[in-house]
This record gives sequence, structure tokens and C-alpha cells, in this order.
Amino acid sequence: MTSTPAVEAPDVRSRSLWLDQLGELTPRAPLVGEQHADVVVVGGGFTGMWAALHLARARPEARVVVLERHVVGYGAAGRNGGWAGAGMAGHAKVYARRHGWEAALAGARLTERAVDEIGALIDEEAIAADFVKGGTLAVAATAPQWQRMREAHRAANETGLAEPGAVLLDADEVRALVQTPRVLGGLYTPHCARLHPARLVRGLADACERRGVVIHEQSSVESIEPGVVRTTVGSVRATSVLRATEAWTSQVAGGTPYLPLTSMMIATEPLDASVWDELGWPHGLTVRDRRHLFFYAQRTADDRIAIGGRGAPYRLRNPFAEFGDRDLPVWERLEQTLHEHFPQTADAVVTHRWGGLLAVPRDWSMAVTWDRDHRVGAAGGYSGHGVVAAYLAGRGLADLATQTRSHYSTAPWVGHRSRRWEPEPLRYLAANAIVRVLTGADQHEDTTQRTARRVKVLAPVLPPG
Repeated sequence: MTSTPAVEAPDVRSRSLWLDQLGELTPRAPLVGEQHADVVVVGGGFTGMWAALHLARARPEARVVVLERHVVGYGAAGRNGGWAGAGMAGHAKVYARRHGWEAALAGARLTERAVDEIGALIDEEAIAADFVKGGTLAVAATAPQWQRMREAHRAANETGLAEPGAVLLDADEVRALVQTPRVLGGLYTPHCARLHPARLVRGLADACERRGVVIHEQSSVESIEPGVVRTTVGSVRATSVLRATEAWTSQVAGGTPYLPLTSMMIATEPLDASVWDELGWPHGLTVRDRRHLFFYAQRTADDRIAIGGRGAPYRLRNPFAEFGDRDLPVWERLEQTLHEHFPQTADAVVTHRWGGLLAVPRDWSMAVTWDRDHRVGAAGGYSGHGVVAAYLAGRGLADLATQTRSHYSTAPWVGHRSRRWEPEPLRYLAANAIVRVLTGADQHEDTTQRTARRVKVLAPVLPPG
């Protein structure tokens, strides 16, 4: 008889504000021995939970098993910015090459509807995820940023990719939404909501279990094969296998590696009502800027500012290592950005600092794949669009596994494949060179108010827009 292994619970609460606010978590029992299922899902993040929940709702008689290495939400789902925002995780032109421009446009509209679908499902399942849809305000603090914003908005209107309701704002109109001193103009789009990502993913797990889904935490998967998934001490044999491992895909044998890049975040203490009166920042409105290394921020339900940004150095030896002293310069830059754009926070204490990994494909375009013969599906490569992209991917995987033709199973990213990144150390050298170039470009534009032309050389390896 196989005994249950002694597993030390991971240090969950220190990983982000969101995970800290969950309180103590008792991990679910790990997988031990052999089980059988109709569908086995590898990965307890947003993609895995959405897939499992939609499977359980569509096929209540099916046995669905989810395997998670740590605890549900330990990865990107418990560490991200807490935005459910429209916009494709990828280049519309990339998807249009295979499916045509109309299909690419339909994909853009699907991301907009997904925001409301997520909100509706949160209500249906009574998940306390602090979901408030207030849109996104992108602010331009320099002349080059304002120029990029207007050009991008004009191009989006010409191609049909502009979100319905998107509108350019002058400086006074921006300040009517958020009081920030350095602003020339902005762009408001209505299709975005603020939420608490860890409460959402844990709430999805509870909803899955209410419908009979079996979730095993602290179950490290060693191999994924057609019809069987093996962990260190057990296995699940299933008709269909779905991989939802995102940035951690390269750590699973046979997984297609993405480039695991880091996004860092900080959060303030809860701010006094007088500070919010000065800021004029309503609940539900998310805010970002148009720097090359941009920030993204939300007003949390308990009146903090949670703000994040890119620019952390890529780690050659262990890109999956947890975050610590070596990341202090990035966190310090985020604090500087916070006080620069919102000087009302000058005396606020930063209570939480953390980081999370995002999966970046070579062409920055997400993919959902399905091998009909072997009944193996996979999804990932969201490049920072995790909440909405994972919802669409999870629904797509569920529909593909149940042979359901839908907008999700026929979306333009279904069947997409990116070419592989260059091998190490080329990928390490390129990733850190990109950060240096973009950092220098932002500094140049901040000081000269002139567009940094050096960024053009990076166009082939940069994300869309």
C-alpha cells in the first residue's frame, strides 16, 4: 500500500498581497496511487480552473481531475495585476494570416464580451472577487507617449480593432478621472474590470468542487502523455488530457518552452479617504501609462494602490526562482513611478512587494491547441493578458474536449503555433538587452520630449501595440 508523502506546505502568503489576504490555506490532498478520469487538467491557475469549471457545467456526469504542483493560485493567478481587460493576447496580423481579418476582428470582440462573461459567472457562483467594471485609463505623460497613443488609436479605428467606446481625452478630462500632475492626454476604454485575482481563482476552485471536480494540490507532474499524466507518486489515466501550465510549461517533460518573463508589483497600505478625495480615482477604474516599460495600477477594494510594471532582469540560471533582494531596484523604480504619477501617496507605506512570471511566445501570440487523435490539449502564451486570455483559453479547451463547436473552440488563436525561441544563452542576452534598450528609451523621452528611435530595431521581438 502506498503511503501519503509528507509534503511541506509552500510559503503562500508571502508571495503577493492577494495571497496574503486569503489567510492561512490548508493544501488539498496530493494525488497518491492511480486514478481514472474522463479529463485530467494539469495546472491549478486560471486556465485550468476555467477549463475544469466549464467542463463540469457542460458535462456534469464527467469525472474531471485537476493536478496542481503547489496550491491553486500559487503562480500567476495569485500574483497578477488584477485586471480583466479586453484586448487580444497577440498580434491580430498573426492570427489573420491563417484565418483572415474578419476572424481576427471576431477574436477582438470576443475578448470584450469575455469581461462581462467573467463578471456574470462571478455573480452566478457567488465568488467574492471584488469585481468592479470601470474601464481603463491610459495616460500619456510626455509628447512621444501622447503621439504613440493617438497614432495607435487612429490605426485601431482604421482596422476595426478599436474597442467600442474607446475615446481620446485631453489633460483636463484625464484629471477629471484621476488627478495626476504629469499628463498631456489619455485614452479611456470601457471594457476592463478590477478584481482580486487570488480570490477569483480560489473561488473558481470551490465552484469546481461543488460540481464534483477533484483537485489534488502539492502534486508535481513529471510527465504528460496521451491518456495518462504521472506525478512523483501517482498517475491519472484519462480519455482527455489538458495542459494549462503557462510559464511553467518548460518544466514539464515534453512541454513547449515559453520565455518566462517577470512582472513586478507593489502595494501601499490602505489610503485615507482624504487621499482618495484628492486623487478622485473611482473604484473599478484601472490606470496605466504609455511608457515602453509601462506601469499598470488598480484601486483595491480595501483602498490600496496596487501597481506593477516590467523591466526585471531575466535570470539565466533559474528564471523560476522566487523574488528577493536582487529585485529591489525594480521595486524601487515602481515606488518612484507611484509617487511621480500620484504624489498624494508620498507618505504612504508600501506593505507588499512581489513578482510573478508570465509566458511569452516568440511572436507574443497566445495559442490553444488540440490533438484530436490523441485527445491532448494545451493553452498558454498570454504575455500578461492572463485573466481574460485564460478564460477564453479555458473555455476553448473545454469545448474542444467535449467536441463542442463554439466561438471559443474556433477562435483565431485555436491551432496557432509560434516558432521556438532561440536557445540559451541567446535568449538571456536578448531579453536583458531589450530591457536595457527600453529603459534607455524611456529615459530619453522623459528628458528630451523626443521619440526614441532606437526602439524600432526591437519591433520584431516586442509585443503588439
